[in-house]
Amino acid sequence: MKLNTIQIRDLQERLCNNDQEAFAALYRLFFMRLFQFTKMYVHNRETAEELVNDIMLKLWHRRSEVLKIQNLETYLFVSARNKSLNYLSQRSPFHISLEPESGEIEIVNTDDPEKILEWRQIYELLMQAVEELPDQCRTVFKLIKEEGMSYKQVAEILDLSPRTVETQLFRAMKKLHKSLDNYMDTNTRSSKLPGSSSILPPESSIVLLILFLDFI
Repeated sequence: MKLNTIQIRDLQERLCNNDQEAFAALYRLFFMRLFQFTKMYVHNRETAEELVNDIMLKLWHRRSEVLKIQNLETYLFVSARNKSLNYLSQRSPFHISLEPESGEIEIVNTDDPEKILEWRQIYELLMQAVEELPDQCRTVFKLIKEEGMSYKQVAEILDLSPRTVETQLFRAMKKLHKSLDNYMDTNTRSSKLPGSSSILPPESSIVLLILFLDFI
């Protein structure tokens, strides 16, 4: 059932102005539908409720940017699907990755404390770099890479052409790659021989592989 788009847009405008009643109204409009949709994936009432509440809480935290979302209904349901799939994939500590030097696929146990620390450091660096991206660039990146949306979905949500979305994501990737390369170059300079090229360690290479996955 499609909801009244004028009503939703009005609530978005009020939400952008910190109107808690508008947020409560949006919560009532979407919660049950999102809950039923999410439960089809996770098959657990409590988990579905928690995931939907996380989605709505995130909407509140990002209320200053909510007017950039042209189709809030699509945004929320795509978020619910991706959050459900992420929840299911994260229940296992084992993930598939590509070994950057040999090109072979390997199973990585993310419960390894040293690996977790390395990933966390790289992740924090990248998230800081994301926040420094230009406004539209940052919004496109977050919708695609954090929310798992497609170019077409982001184009519809932000009322942009798919080509513009692709261009903005490419610019974001380029800046993030440079930030990570500079960071790794600084932190490995003392261990390199004179004249040697900058080689990113396997962990950062895998991160970049994940970031650029949409271009492969």
